[in-house]
Amino acid sequence: MSTSIGFIGLGNMGGPMAANLVKAGHRVTGFDLVPAALEAARAAGVSVVATATEAAAGADVVITMLPNGKLVLDVWNAIAAHVKPGAIVIDSSTIDVDSARKAHALFAGRDVLTLDAPVSGGTVGAQAATLTFMVGGDETAFARGEPVLAAMGKRTVHCGGAGAGQAAKICNNMILGISAIGVAEAFVLGEKLGLTHEALYNVASTSSGQCWALTTNCPVPGPVPTSPANRDYKPGFAAALMLKDMKLSQAAALTSGASTPLGAHATQLFDLFDKLGHGNEDFSAIIQFLRGGNEGEHAR
Repeated sequence: MSTSIGFIGLGNMGGPMAANLVKAGHRVTGFDLVPAALEAARAAGVSVVATATEAAAGADVVITMLPNGKLVLDVWNAIAAHVKPGAIVIDSSTIDVDSARKAHALFAGRDVLTLDAPVSGGTVGAQAATLTFMVGGDETAFARGEPVLAAMGKRTVHCGGAGAGQAAKICNNMILGISAIGVAEAFVLGEKLGLTHEALYNVASTSSGQCWALTTNCPVPGPVPTSPANRDYKPGFAAALMLKDMKLSQAAALTSGASTPLGAHATQLFDLFDKLGHGNEDFSAIIQFLRGGNEGEHAR
């Protein structure tokens, strides 16, 4: 069934997501501040408009995909008066839990449903419509939003009430950041011990060391042909975005009183990697830093 969807934020993630909604037969109206993003969306069948409020006005579903919590709150505040009764507003950005809950509260007491629904899967998942959505909001909103999210992903998990999707995303990406560094350290150690990348991969990928950072986003070229390591670490998922998520995890740990020593150390490493000028590389490129340089001279 065709639905009228307003999509705000048509960047590296939002653009392909909006295009997949068009492919699914929905009528999508989109807005972004970047002219190139608007043109790419137009080429994918999105009807582009000049403002966020125009994208939201009259839509059955409004989706935002923005860089941070401040922008999400700014946009949700701006569109609030233009969202029609009976609509659902979904934020798929990755932001802090407090901002997500404040966004939900903007529509409290109104005939508008809301969800926080951050994603996992990166740009590849956005393009292939294989994203996983971690969703926060009430059961009624989840039931209403799930069919729309299904057009952009392969799995939708209801994690709980307002902000629960963001909480799950932050925890998940802290695991990813820690495990990515562990996998990279293992390959650096293996190189020093004379192991080929293929030998270590063949063992670890079928043993207790198996994880996504190894089998999908392997930090060395060869064993996983589709990993960013095979294209000079072109992201994927940029190290700067990983740092953003790791910082969110540590802010949440501080406010909640959780002990996350490995998360804290991984955040420090990604922060240094970013400060050295590698924020636009895939986060798996941190293996270069762990080797003690920016070159891949030790790759086997």
